Amino acid sequence: MTTVLFENHHLYYLPNFIPIIQEMKRRGNYEIVASIPAHMPESEQSAFYDGCDDLQIDTIRKDREQDRIQDIRKKAFDVIMVGNVGQLNEIVNDNTLAVMVYHGIGLKQSYYNDIDTRIDLRAVESESRLAELKAHGHTNLTLTGFTKCDSLISCEDKIDLKSIELNPNLKTVLYAPSFYPTSLDQFLPILGKLSCEANIIVKLHNFSWYQDQYLYQSEVVQKLAEEFKHIYLAPPSDYNIIPYYKSADLLVSDISSTMFEYLYLDRPIVMATCYSLRLKHRIFHKRFLKKMDLNRIEGVDFAFQLNNPEDLPSLVYHGLEYPFDLSQERQAAQTEYLHRTDGKASLRLVDAIELNLEKGRR
Repeated sequence: MTTVLFENHHLYYLPNFIPIIQEMKRRGNYEIVASIPAHMPESEQSAFYDGCDDLQIDTIRKDREQDRIQDIRKKAFDVIMVGNVGQLNEIVNDNTLAVMVYHGIGLKQSYYNDIDTRIDLRAVESESRLAELKAHGHTNLTLTGFTKCDSLISCEDKIDLKSIELNPNLKTVLYAPSFYPTSLDQFLPILGKLSCEANIIVKLHNFSWYQDQYLYQSEVVQKLAEEFKHIYLAPPSDYNIIPYYKSADLLVSDISSTMFEYLYLDRPIVMATCYSLRLKHRIFHKRFLKKMDLNRIEGVDFAFQLNNPEDLPSLVYHGLEYPFDLSQERQAAQTEYLHRTDGKASLRLVDAIELNLEKGRR
């Protein structure tokens, strides 16, 4: 029996791991455990443990973070899966196979910077990213596709609009802004107007619920949802955005990974380039640009670009009325950014893990 720990730096890492967990359970020779740092907010931990209970996997829970780390090291897992480097070196043993499935595939440079030599195997979601990482000298790579999106093929779950008191006769827009920089501040006065002719589901980033500096985001959208009957704010317990993708006819986002994930469905996407920057990033704009993957931003041709918040309703209505506009670009982008959309990224990754474990036993 191969022992595996899924180390979740935050609750929102768990959806990336769910298809991998399901594939390992399907094979039947894995003992699976998950954990989240003890210093995370209690409400975030509670939602995480509820999610693990739903998945029927064991968890490691400790009141003190140091006790949690010691418990993990004592168990000496055969495989540890992570979504970023975090405290990887504190929890792996010498014989542990350390595997990274990075938690996002969006527009930030952190994808290339969050790297450690202790990673034995890194799942890569596209050939373009594989080439980029190889150019930086990395050899511990396996081309898989993006595991989080497997559920769009394998899982039938979608949000029942009636159950969340939205009108099933209206088209549905999913608005999934990043926490920073975010288009939310620009769109707040516009969303109510947009909801006159469409359902709007707002799926906020994890940080909008659990980090003090971003809490205002969930608070203002909650007030908006109370005021407009066709606006629904997904609760923090709904940590997995995948069922919302399936229920939406169009996605609005900004610099979030959701734009690339939603490509799986070949449905219209609006990319907002109007967002608020902190004062230091307005003054020292180059600091902000250093955080962004500018080449990838410039390569986004599969989404309707929006730089004026007032144009949001007309652009959304156009996308809903003509859903096949940019379809050819979206299909080309599927190959560019997601490798394959066959729902088998987790299968390819687990195959690679087993191959590496077998090599280690020789």
